[in-house]
Amino acid sequence: MKILILAGGYGSRLGNITENIPKPMVMVGGKPILWHIMKCYAHFGFDEFVILLGYQGVRIKEYFFNYRLLNNDFVVDLNSNEVKFLGGNHAESWKVTLLDTGLDTLKGGRIKRAEFLLEDDVHMLTYGDGVSDVNIKDLLAFHKSHGKLLTLTGVRPPSRFGELKIDGDRVLSFEEKPQISSGLINGGYMVFNRELLNYLSPDKSCDFEFGALEELSKKGEVMVFQHQGFWECVDTERDLNHLNALWEQNKATWKVWA
Repeated sequence: MKILILAGGYGSRLGNITENIPKPMVMVGGKPILWHIMKCYAHFGFDEFVILLGYQGVRIKEYFFNYRLLNNDFVVDLNSNEVKFLGGNHAESWKVTLLDTGLDTLKGGRIKRAEFLLEDDVHMLTYGDGVSDVNIKDLLAFHKSHGKLLTLTGVRPPSRFGELKIDGDRVLSFEEKPQISSGLINGGYMVFNRELLNYLSPDKSCDFEFGALEELSKKGEVMVFQHQGFWECVDTERDLNHLNALWEQNKATWKVWA
């Protein structure tokens, strides 16, 4: 079973932050948000990843090619060119495939272009910009229980604005970015049967949400795993700052591997 991660978008809403890096490489707590997503899956025992690259994909390739160097201290003997790594606290046991799926390819085309790598009947799929404390094992068990082609994780996104609780004109409390109490959205963390690929094409104009997802929903082949816990994505600089603040305050609920 492999986890496909969509990592090819431009991330234009982040402005100059993504001028030279793709959105999945924005830093949260000194690590790319992509790393946080992968740590969550690996915590539950799923560590074979296929990163679907597009815009600035070379930056993600460089990160994983130099992963050990970037995440460890080391000694270099310039006479022998021998490198000795100190410690080894960042030795992940992941298998990561970096697949260039085109600069302007839409999500459906990116997924379809990875078909040759997907041998099993069931795989997972998520976006490269959202973190959550969703239990991946429970999600997978739910998918296998209903027999449909696709499971989405339904989440309640945080409000873009703080919420005031008042009594008359007096403020009782203020909560920064509370979770919206009603209305689910697709938060990623999806599970799909291989048959889903029959609804996609490798054409760069093949979308996922506005296409396959709509068609499968009409056929009754899409189920939702309702997640009541934490979920947040990096869409704007404000979102990025908020996740970093949570990390610094030891309130990173998505850090399930701790």
